[in-house]
Amino acid sequence: MNPLGRDQRNQNLMRMGREMFDLLVIGGGITGAGVARDASSRGMRVAQVEANDFASGTSSRSSKLIHGGIRYLENMEFKLVFEALSERKTLFEIAPHLVHPMRFMIPIFKESRVTFFKMGLGMWLYDLLSLFQAPEIHKKLAAEQTLSTQKELKSNSLVGSYIYYDAYMDDDRLTIETIRSAAHFGAAVGNYIRVLSIEKMPDHYQVDVVDEVTQTQISIRTRQIVSCTGPWTDIFGSGIEKGWKKKLRPTKGIHIILPRNKLPLHQAIVMGAEKSNRIIFGIPRGDYLIVGTTDTDFPENPSGVHSDKADIDYLLQVLKSYFPESSIAASDIISSYSGVRPLVKDDSDTPNTTSREHLIFKDQMGIVHVTGGKYTTYRKMAEDAVLEVIKDLPYEKRYEYKNSRTHEPINDLVNESNYRDFISQDRNIEETKLAERYGPEALKIIKPLKTYSLLQREVAFHIDNTMCLTIPDFFLRRSGLFLYHRDHGLSKFQEISKVFRDKLNYSEKQVGEDLNTIHEAIKKEMGWKNASTTSS
Repeated sequence: MNPLGRDQRNQNLMRMGREMFDLLVIGGGITGAGVARDASSRGMRVAQVEANDFASGTSSRSSKLIHGGIRYLENMEFKLVFEALSERKTLFEIAPHLVHPMRFMIPIFKESRVTFFKMGLGMWLYDLLSLFQAPEIHKKLAAEQTLSTQKELKSNSLVGSYIYYDAYMDDDRLTIETIRSAAHFGAAVGNYIRVLSIEKMPDHYQVDVVDEVTQTQISIRTRQIVSCTGPWTDIFGSGIEKGWKKKLRPTKGIHIILPRNKLPLHQAIVMGAEKSNRIIFGIPRGDYLIVGTTDTDFPENPSGVHSDKADIDYLLQVLKSYFPESSIAASDIISSYSGVRPLVKDDSDTPNTTSREHLIFKDQMGIVHVTGGKYTTYRKMAEDAVLEVIKDLPYEKRYEYKNSRTHEPINDLVNESNYRDFISQDRNIEETKLAERYGPEALKIIKPLKTYSLLQREVAFHIDNTMCLTIPDFFLRRSGLFLYHRDHGLSKFQEISKVFRDKLNYSEKQVGEDLNTIHEAIKKEMGWKNASTTSS
């Protein structure tokens, strides 16, 4: 995998102002990353721009699951589930360091909306749609077996449970690794590049952008454009087209992070089946537990999304109903995070019955827009979008671009075989964690610059290889500092800032500005804590 640091970004900006591209991808979330990778892997000349940092929107704020979506069976969305389960298998193969199998339990009670028998039929259908290629097929447990597996569960009216397998992942890093792969295939990618205007010329588009780092304006020439702006689709679309008709029903989802010792789950738990078809997951990740998500309409600007006290209370209430003997309180929560789903507008009464199918369409200017869908199906969404782009090209061009290489490993240093071998080697705890997260590429972190701490070496790796331009980029998206530390990683700030001083010539002013940005992010997302204190 080639370096992708500040120097490469500068080179890419020069390319953007000089070359004629076959395709410009607007948006640096998982969908845009997938489109850029797919198109560039076919040999197309691709540029990709993101107004903020890569994965800074919804793509770093998911449930961090790769799954078929067991609840979509109830809505008869068999095609969506089949597609997602097929993509789950592909992601196991192409990103073994980012996507990992996980066992799930669905407890069923007498009052559950879905009966034990009906859920059993759903489990068989889920296995069938996966072509029986999950790590294991589902198992049925009686009430006694369920409690022996997870003794903290509510025993009153418990009928039994089902065990099945899906997967967990690192959402922000999967997005960034996909962008690295696009760059490896030749795409000119850049974060902090904001689109100012788009003008349609006779045989191409002229897209004026501004580099937010230097405030330099650039004109990009491209024959086609794909917009992957997620929950900002209607905002972006209304800015470039008069009479834009809204396409989205944006919904807000929040998650909380708890210490795992407060509720020692031995597998992920699927909750929320009693009164509605909303699903809440309890997901163990190392020493921590992720609980979420909510699903409520959010018609406001996605940039303003944050968790509030009502969201927190709701998730704690669900936990209490499933684990009545637990003593979890708001004060136990380490952190929360929130995002906005770009659901496609339909006639559904509630957000949780709105389809997760994706939508690809052209606007009046001929720009292709991609929205909706599930994180799990991003690779297939990207493929569909690129096929839409090339379908009207002359035959010789369609033939030239017919072969996508997105079934190949996302990182050419990490495949299923060498990943298993690498993580099985003896190391200390810190180096083992790095090995599990990065696979053989972890050697780029573990070996060099012994004058740096291991954390500082990881920071240096991201500055050089993932276009990590600011300290918040590392805190919020390339590490777990914000989510998994009570102080949100602030005790590590000086240690990390030293690397930015060394490698990016950071001034004291820049260090101070980045520290303020991190404080503002904490205040925005964790402001509900003050509300909880005030009301208690």
